[in-house]
Amino acid sequence: MASSDKSYYVTTPIYYVNDAPHIGHAYTTTAGDVLTRWHRQRGESVWFLTGTDEHGEKVMRTAQANGVSPQEWTDRLVESAFKPALVTIDAANDDFIRTTEKRHTARVQEFWQRLYDDGEVYKGQYEGLYCVPCEEYKLPGELVDGTGEYEGQQVCAVHGRPVETIAEDNYFFKMSQYTDKLLAHYEEHPEFVQPASARNEVVSFVKQGLQDLSISRSTFNWGIPLPWDPAHVLYVWIDALLNYATAVGYGADEEQFERIFPADVHLVGKDILRFHAVIWPAMLMAAGLPLPTTVFAHGWLLVGGEKMSKTKLTGIAPAQITDHFGSDAFRYYFMRAIPFGQDGSFSWEDMSARYTSELANDYGNLASRVAAMVGKYFAAAEQGEHGRSEGVLPAATDHGPAEQALVDALAAASATADERIGESLDFQGGLNAIFDFIKLVNGYLTEQQPWKVAKDESEAGQARLATILYTAAESLRAVAVLLNPVMPKSSAKLWDSLGAEPLLGELAAQPIQDAGRWGQLPAGVVVTKGDSLFPRLEERVEG
Repeated sequence: MASSDKSYYVTTPIYYVNDAPHIGHAYTTTAGDVLTRWHRQRGESVWFLTGTDEHGEKVMRTAQANGVSPQEWTDRLVESAFKPALVTIDAANDDFIRTTEKRHTARVQEFWQRLYDDGEVYKGQYEGLYCVPCEEYKLPGELVDGTGEYEGQQVCAVHGRPVETIAEDNYFFKMSQYTDKLLAHYEEHPEFVQPASARNEVVSFVKQGLQDLSISRSTFNWGIPLPWDPAHVLYVWIDALLNYATAVGYGADEEQFERIFPADVHLVGKDILRFHAVIWPAMLMAAGLPLPTTVFAHGWLLVGGEKMSKTKLTGIAPAQITDHFGSDAFRYYFMRAIPFGQDGSFSWEDMSARYTSELANDYGNLASRVAAMVGKYFAAAEQGEHGRSEGVLPAATDHGPAEQALVDALAAASATADERIGESLDFQGGLNAIFDFIKLVNGYLTEQQPWKVAKDESEAGQARLATILYTAAESLRAVAVLLNPVMPKSSAKLWDSLGAEPLLGELAAQPIQDAGRWGQLPAGVVVTKGDSLFPRLEERVEG
């Protein structure tokens, strides 16, 4: 957990602007958004950064293919696609960094000038196999046999395309001298690379011994010029990684930099793990800067067994999903359906099934039933606007073993969710705990049968009915708080339906770690049956 004087700092990778964002990008951003919303609701100071990586040969070639300058291309894509995608998935990022911004480029030049002056950089000649889509030199062992039109050739394992042989005079960072320092850091800080499979991969790679790293290119000019040799531009990754420092005031705002840097969590796809877990910490060590707490590598999103990618035509725009299911369901599905850290498959059919069974039936129907019964059996003197059913929540005066079982289950579920989501980044495990509790509440109503109890007009019968409905409503109060970081729109609807805000305050101000404390929803609040949290969806007709 972040200390009181340092912000809890979470980053996504900055995304290449060679094409519009797909749900692979949105998956990482959603995870970062859920994590930071969770910590905000713990009452912590939080900083959530995302942005775009706009230099490099891949971007330059894409711009040329589209008949515009690289700057025009990046400007257009950032404003028309990447920033709107954040709205589409309901992301609440604190900053958006672009690597073409002066706040970044000027500080990057200062960083590398400093390392050059300190003797960490030298000039040499390099020849190697380069994958333009990866923006990375490849070792022969990292290539695979091509298929189809590339049969008989060695191709990049990620993109399935041939690599190019590039020879040029470059500047090199003395990364080899950080091999032992990095291994010592991995040993002393096992949390530095997560999950364990990713950590093992990084340690194994570094144990083979690191090579000095080429940090410049001289065969094209779309990049940040080296301040001591403007004929060279910085290698795109060496530029891009520094966004995590430049965005929070490196070299410009010392107070902000001290308060936020280094990152508590860098979220990355596993294909860019080595950049973040090897090159980035080596750069920070060379500059005498603190290292991040955790680099967390999640798996790939697969569609039809293929990694999410525009080049393989598996790239699905987030809006294609949110336009049908809504942003809350998008966020829920990708956080619950896939264990974070492992590869996971997306299918429209699976999402439809989960939407119907888990969101509409288990959760949404529970909220509707409880509000409807409070309105029916404890109706307010006057009905609400637009003729909506309103009821006054009764007090629980007949608390027994069945209710105590839910009290205990809520405390356990709340603690589990806080640990899993807030600390372990096990979003699936946290949501499983919350939704297991929702199933218990549904089971409680089925067993208690309030619609039958309501027929008993005796004082004891009415006390029993009041207790059942209060117990269900108080359970939903806690669920709204726990699900707010994951599904903010539906949680706000539920909070409104329960009439909680006038007495308890804004939903986002409810401390997540206090969600499981029983009895917070006061008797006497006005419960309103509003629109369904997750309405039935029309079947999508394939065009």
